Amino acid sequence: MRERTAVYLRVVYIAVFSVFLLVITSCGDKSMNGEVKVQGAGATFPYPLYQEWFSEYNKSHSNVKLDYSSIGSGGGINQITSRTVDFGGSDAPMTAEQLKAAPGEILHIPTVLGAVVITYNLPSVTTEMKLTSDAVAGIFLGKITKWSDAAISASNPGVTLPDSTITVIHRSDGSGTSFVFTDYLSKVSQDWKDKVGAGTSVQWPAGGGEKGNEGVTGRVKGTPNSIGYVELIYAQENKLPVASIKNGAGNFVKPSLDSTTAAAASVSGQMPDDLRVSITNAPGADAYPIASFTYLLAYKEQEDERKGKALVDFMWWAIHDGEKMARGKLYAPLPDEVVKKAEAKVKSIVFKGKPLLQS
Repeated sequence: MRERTAVYLRVVYIAVFSVFLLVITSCGDKSMNGEVKVQGAGATFPYPLYQEWFSEYNKSHSNVKLDYSSIGSGGGINQITSRTVDFGGSDAPMTAEQLKAAPGEILHIPTVLGAVVITYNLPSVTTEMKLTSDAVAGIFLGKITKWSDAAISASNPGVTLPDSTITVIHRSDGSGTSFVFTDYLSKVSQDWKDKVGAGTSVQWPAGGGEKGNEGVTGRVKGTPNSIGYVELIYAQENKLPVASIKNGAGNFVKPSLDSTTAAAASVSGQMPDDLRVSITNAPGADAYPIASFTYLLAYKEQEDERKGKALVDFMWWAIHDGEKMARGKLYAPLPDEVVKKAEAKVKSIVFKGKPLLQS
């Protein structure tokens, strides 16, 4: 009887121990191979493309959950600085002061390029408009108030312009789009630089404000004789005309994916090591002058190895496979020279001194 009881207890012990091992093994597999959540936030401009990237990337990396809140460049910088997200997004490079305020070294990884366009609503004009930098600055400074002004008509011979008051529309919220536009104006107009300057949010001398690219686009579309600035994709999707802008080389250039990439290519050899660069008013003959990179912001030293590994793997994919999707979503891909520079930044990201990107 005792022997039978002992055998029974051994069988029960073995069964319980086996279940225990199975649970431990399953938990270990889950911790090593389970879902990794990586959270980002920032610029609204690249949001449509980033959503496409996340969806496509997840098809071959089903355990990686990438999410991105479209809250604006300023919000992205604030959240990556406070480490409330794993990566940020910004069309405006962080300033030296902002980088100094961060608790660690933040890297700028360029992803794609965008163009800020001058869009307008002139029902009586069917010809594509051409604008000089002086005309653009004068309009947004409130000094040029009529569409028939000589500063506009001189660049558009043969076009009958209405003697109507120009309704100026700008962003009311802080944004990377505004930074790019005001950075351009600060380079081409001393008057603008002295009175307004560049920034994600400025004191506008003229006009009324609307929130977001969507707000400005909608207001221009519904207001005859109006003018505003938006990202290229918003003008194209809403079938609004865009002006060709006279660039630094003296050529009127229409905003397009090719002319935006040309702007980046013309300054790629002079990019600083940290890749924080302005490409507005670029010198290339074919360069569209109001263009900009958009960046992913990430800490060089990652706090979480699994999240860090998932992030660098995605960024490597983005600047290679992801670039192939850019044109289809009306974004300009990075020039090859810039991709090489971005590769070096991604390779430099580490966890406890160990590179996270496996070669």
